[in-house]
Amino acid sequence: MKELLLCPSMMCADFDHLADDVKKLDEAGADIFHCDIMDGTYVPNMTLGLQDVRCIRRNTGKPVDAHLMVENPSRMLKLYLDAGCDLIYLHADSDRYVGKALLQIRQAGRQSGLVLNPDESPESARELFPLSDYVMLMTVYPGFAGQKYLEHVTDKLKRLMPYKEQYGFKVTIDGACSPEKIRELSAIGADGFVLGTSALFGKPGTYAEILRGLRSE
Repeated sequence: MKELLLCPSMMCADFDHLADDVKKLDEAGADIFHCDIMDGTYVPNMTLGLQDVRCIRRNTGKPVDAHLMVENPSRMLKLYLDAGCDLIYLHADSDRYVGKALLQIRQAGRQSGLVLNPDESPESARELFPLSDYVMLMTVYPGFAGQKYLEHVTDKLKRLMPYKEQYGFKVTIDGACSPEKIRELSAIGADGFVLGTSALFGKPGTYAEILRGLRSE
């Protein structure tokens, strides 16, 4: 298997001992710390807050991303840029001028990420690809962990590959990333995976053992 970007979903972390959990994941070889930010409006849930992101940032030298599942994320960009996020993901349908927001992220010297929900096609978002360093496919509907993988997204990933080659962005997958799906989708061309309860948290073994196993399968 090619080298993968393994990105722990920090909404699944141990919040009684968040700083310690971050350090353990860092030492275990996590590549990017994935922070889901929900406002209770764009999705019917609320997860990590700004102070949680700051705690994660303080306790690792690895990249930290913010996945903004919020309405009008452009109004929040400065908060998460100032918190030290290296990569900010925006949903294509969450802001009237999402392309402008992606440009703002790049102009701040950070990496921009575009998110496509299960009902959104690569073809509908192609004008945004030149503005995106990462494109993330949701394989579940956003808002909650522990959902079942939506099989039609596999075909969407295949259709995304020519755009990846043309524009040079990395492709990440978020939702129900089991070891089996990581093998399947990385073979198609996915570069990274958000790891939640399907592959990392609550599984037998240490974080280091689990991440090592995912890389070697």
